[in-house]
Order: sequence, then C-alpha cells, then structure tokens
Amino acid sequence: MNKYSNKIAITTGDPNGIGAEITIKALKSLNLDADKIVLISNKKILNFYGKLDKDYEIIEIPFSAEVEPGKITAQSGEFSFLSLKKVCEIKPSAIVTAPTAKNAMHMAGHFFNGQTEVLQSFLAHGRQHAEMLFIAKDFRVLLLTRHCALNDIKLTEDLIIKKITDLKVFFEEKLNIKNPKFALCGLNPHAGEDGILGSEEIEVMKPAVEKLCKAGISVTNPLPSDTLFVRAGFAYNHNQKIPFDCYIAAYHDQGLIPIKTIAGDKTVNMTIGLDIIRTSPGHGTAFDIAGKNIADENGMISAIEAVIS
Repeated sequence: MNKYSNKIAITTGDPNGIGAEITIKALKSLNLDADKIVLISNKKILNFYGKLDKDYEIIEIPFSAEVEPGKITAQSGEFSFLSLKKVCEIKPSAIVTAPTAKNAMHMAGHFFNGQTEVLQSFLAHGRQHAEMLFIAKDFRVLLLTRHCALNDIKLTEDLIIKKITDLKVFFEEKLNIKNPKFALCGLNPHAGEDGILGSEEIEVMKPAVEKLCKAGISVTNPLPSDTLFVRAGFAYNHNQKIPFDCYIAAYHDQGLIPIKTIAGDKTVNMTIGLDIIRTSPGHGTAFDIAGKNIADENGMISAIEAVIS
C-alpha cells in the first residue's frame, strides 16, 4: 500500500487543449471527496483555465512555457509525457487521463502512438498487454488492433485467442459478468462473403473462434459489423438490453465510429490488461475551442464515474 493506492489520479492532458478546463468543470459537477482525488498537473495551467472549488492534492509537473490555447508545442508534449510517467510511478487505484496530442509528444521526442502505449510502457510486466475497451453504459467495444495504419493490420489466431481470453477474465473478475457473450466483427466487408471479399475470416478468425468455443468462451463467428452495430445502436437508443456484452472490432475505426456515433460524449476509453485501469474521454484535445471556456465536460464526467467504486 502507498498513499495513493486508494485514490483516483487525474492527469490534465495537453496544456494547450481542453484537458484542464474539462477536469475542473467535471470535478465541480461531481462534487467528490477531495481526499479521494489527486491531480497530476501544474497550478499555472489549472489557474489559466479555471478555479478548483476544493483543496485537491496537486502533484506538480514542471511547465515553464506560457499556456497557448490551440498551439501544438514540444513543451506541451513534454508536459503530457511527464504527467503520464508520474501517474504510473505513484500507482493509484485508477487513472483518468484528459486528452493529449500525439504530434506534440512526438515533437518532444516521445514517439508513442497514444496514451495507451505510454501507459503500457511504464506499467506492463510479464505477458501484460494494454487493450482499448470503449464503453457507454452496457454498450462495449474492444479493439483487436489499436493505433496503427490499416496497411499494418495483421490478425493472427494467437492474437485473437489471447485478447478474447483476457477479455473474458476481465469481464468476470472486474465487471462481475459471468459467461459474457461476445460478438466478433469480420475484418472484410460482409465478413468476407464466404471468401469472395477476403479470406481472413475463413483462414484466421473462424479457427480462432473454434478454439475459443472449445475453451468455453461464448463468441460468434465473424459477422458483418454494420449489421451488428445497427442492432446495438437500436437497443442503446431505446434503453433495451444490448444483444452482446462486448463487440470485438478488428480495427480502430470499425469500432469507434459506431460507438461514438451512437453514444456521443458518453463514450469512455478504458485501458484494460494492466494492473491499473485507466479511463479517458472518447474525444481529443479540441484545440479549436481551447481557452474559450465552452468545452463540454460530460466526457470527462463519464470517465471519472467509470472508475468510482
């Protein structure tokens, strides 16, 4: 146990984006016990975007530059990276991250494809691998592949089996959902149309599903994603039971376009597979509105609520 092991740690993201603003607004709206929260930020940045209404502990990350809303700078990228490094060092009960900019971190010399990858580099051990699970109430989407170009997507039996096996463990141990039901999205249009539009479903995905089913995991054969998400969207919008406990998308946009279209700012990005769960709003830094005090805090509220025990 350490002094932060029962606290939620919140990073405020890129100093020139909306992160600090939505963090301040979300905390005011939620009215949480100040002793349960620690902010990884900088008082100059926080004071620029608003005023905290409680005496939250703040772990200061150096930031000598001026706050310049909407600007992409190496200094803001360095601050974002150091904030993530620090939050991993203190090992809180959960992590909530405000949005950062990949290009700013790249300018600072930290060549990661996103916050998930940074967290994995500091927190993963053994065979752990961070996974991106997007949630909106009971509507959930797991990505088989994360931030990579479409040309770089390569699905293998081992990858599918490991990710879905680990997902079942997470559902049973963390969400208390026994024998969860998973829907697997095909990689190709119409799930390959029996090999006419692609062979991955037949050669890779179905063999993996057979092995998973033999291991007692409930997962469908690869199905056309458009039909799957139409049914999920109808259920979500009519407050009906979502047909599956989780939809497993083959690549980033296949999963994120439907859940963000359906759930909007209620979508939360949850990192699982590491010792500490991390959540983040489903949106980005919104540089175009940074510093105007018009950013909507609902995404940050949802991200914090997702880790409140």
